[in-house]
Amino acid sequence: MGIDEDSLEYHREEPPGKLEINTTKPTNTQRDLSLAYSPGVAAPCLEIADDADKAYTYTAKGNLVGVVSNGSAVLGLGDIGAQASKPVMEGKGVLFKRFADIDVFDIELDQQDPGDIVRSVKAMEPTFGGVNLEDIKAPECFEIEERLREEMSIPVFHDDQHGTAIISGAALLNAADIVGKDISDLDIVFSGAGASAIASARFYVSLGARTENITMCDSTGIITQERADAGDVNEFKQEFARDVQDGTLSDALADADVFVGLSVGGIVSQEMVQSMAEDPIIFAMANPDPEITYGDAKDARDDTVIMATGRSDYPNQVNNVLGFPFIFRGALDVRATEINEAMKVAAAEALADLARQDVPDAVVKAYGDDPLQFGPEYIIPKPLDPRVLFEVAPAVARAAEESGAARKELDTDQYVERLEARLGKSREMMRVVLNKAKSDPKRVVLAEGEDEKMIRAAAQVIEQGIAHPILIGDREVIEATADDLGLEFDSAIEIVDPEETDLEPYADRLHELRKRKGVTRREASELIEDGNYLASVMVAAGDADAMLTGLMHHYPSALRPPLQVVGTAPDADYAAGVYLLTFKNRIVFCADATVNQDPDEDVLAEVTKQTAKLARRFNVEPRAALLSYSDFGSVDNEGTRKPRNAARALRSDPNVDFPVDGEMQADTAVVEEMLNGTYSFSDLDEPANVLVFPNLEAGNIGYKLLQRLGGADAIGPMLVGMDKPVHVLQRGDEVKDIVNLAGVAVVDAQERENDA
Repeated sequence: MGIDEDSLEYHREEPPGKLEINTTKPTNTQRDLSLAYSPGVAAPCLEIADDADKAYTYTAKGNLVGVVSNGSAVLGLGDIGAQASKPVMEGKGVLFKRFADIDVFDIELDQQDPGDIVRSVKAMEPTFGGVNLEDIKAPECFEIEERLREEMSIPVFHDDQHGTAIISGAALLNAADIVGKDISDLDIVFSGAGASAIASARFYVSLGARTENITMCDSTGIITQERADAGDVNEFKQEFARDVQDGTLSDALADADVFVGLSVGGIVSQEMVQSMAEDPIIFAMANPDPEITYGDAKDARDDTVIMATGRSDYPNQVNNVLGFPFIFRGALDVRATEINEAMKVAAAEALADLARQDVPDAVVKAYGDDPLQFGPEYIIPKPLDPRVLFEVAPAVARAAEESGAARKELDTDQYVERLEARLGKSREMMRVVLNKAKSDPKRVVLAEGEDEKMIRAAAQVIEQGIAHPILIGDREVIEATADDLGLEFDSAIEIVDPEETDLEPYADRLHELRKRKGVTRREASELIEDGNYLASVMVAAGDADAMLTGLMHHYPSALRPPLQVVGTAPDADYAAGVYLLTFKNRIVFCADATVNQDPDEDVLAEVTKQTAKLARRFNVEPRAALLSYSDFGSVDNEGTRKPRNAARALRSDPNVDFPVDGEMQADTAVVEEMLNGTYSFSDLDEPANVLVFPNLEAGNIGYKLLQRLGGADAIGPMLVGMDKPVHVLQRGDEVKDIVNLAGVAVVDAQERENDA
């Protein structure tokens, strides 16, 4: 099937459409229903009647946007009517929810008169926290937005105007910087004079461009002062009329620095591109066919051509989804009265700045594993980059506060944490740990320091203030890789190059530790050249506080050196691998998933205690369940006795200060009704959040099924039970995994220092 047939099937699959309404409060009992509706609902109604602002406290208004259209200018389909526009408006709602966790009602108005639309939307102000106008034709859209902004006290935003303006404005800021031109000097030519073109031209002026340097062309040609005086163009086009001779788009492009296409495909030739100034900037944003193709524009010149389009199959896609969800998120969260020019500029500048930062591996993978690094082929972030929310929404919120549009002030640090929580529990949990790490950063040695991911992670932990990284490897290789990545390494990142470092003291230490395990002094000198052994000895000797390794080795071979050199903690005989799995409303720690193949009851008990310690590093009070395929003796054999005996030993241990029980089946451990009903005698009165599996096979299978089928996000594996903080990554882990484990290692080191 083609894209049309696939889309039709996608939309008609049960339930039809793309949106539904879900409840956010429990509705399981008669009391729940009496609180949700009659008689309990009267109380919030009366509170709001006394103070209208309390609608933000007691209803969903503060997170609800109305997407409003009359269907008069839908995508490239034209005036197809209100009813036919509904799939687009539903789609807009999907994007609001997916990227910024904003709820949407789509409103399709069967009205053409601007006055009727203004009255209809204004009448719905009590319902919404903001209004997104969509697919309303020009010039009526200008009047409608302007009147609604004047008459309503909530944000009103016509995305067709301002979305393209903000995203392309961010791209223009970076493109001008790359080619070494000042935005105030740019000679800018527009093809198209509709809503998005006029709004973009206005916005570029807000960014520093000069009106007298902007030439706008419509289907007739250059919009001149003579045409304006003759009444040949509407009042909105007149704003950009120039006192120049009549001419075509081709005439306008001669010696121009920037082309902005918001018109129709195929109207720009290679000859026209060749006539432009050196290092031209070309934004050909007609969809689906740009004014000139990416390949033709690039091939037309030998110098730098920075090209952006509206298509996802070319670099630098100008996609409005980079703007409206995050702009509204920031505006809603400060209860803004409007989305003003300062807020739009803040959004563009935040996007431009984000494009200069290192790109997460997950984003690179989502776009085909092609390198994404600031430069001509990457001047604006990708829509699937989750950091857009954390950069743009706070910037918009701050601008709203500074410009007087906000009715509520936010603490920026706390606000970013709240935004992270909206994208998933794992981000919320890691923020707890990373904030602890920042309070007292420690030295973390990265054994595989030549690996690109390790180098990028080192730069990020420095930027975030999490740790002081030490990279082991060839200095020239590390510095060359950092240079290729555009990372500036300074004294904050230490490099330990075995070729230029006196390794003899470390070899002596290794020999002393392993001489009664058959390691000769000569063998110690050879082993210490291995990054894993060198890092392990550095940690053992106190020259580093923690260690990360594993990207380039199988887990057992990466674990062996730290086990041999660092060893287990005084209160532990065994190490174990733990994964933190986060669901929408729940977290669980799964152990052991990486180390102990067939643990006995003593190992199970020790793994439980060590995992409970780990849970507390995440500010989670542990409730542990030792899992099996039986419940509390329903099956009695050697396999079920191990977790049963381990649980019994833990309950009798005076040093165990958390609830623990077992053996029990997995559903018993996590379902409150079973614990408080069938097994009310259990020491667990709430579902377990520490799940200890009976063996490595079960643990590994269990966490992977929960992750893949249960939709959980995973943090780990985190190694517990070691004498010093050591973590072994999985091959293929991403930079964010390295950064997260560095944070966990730092917090571990902090706690050990405090306990000493």
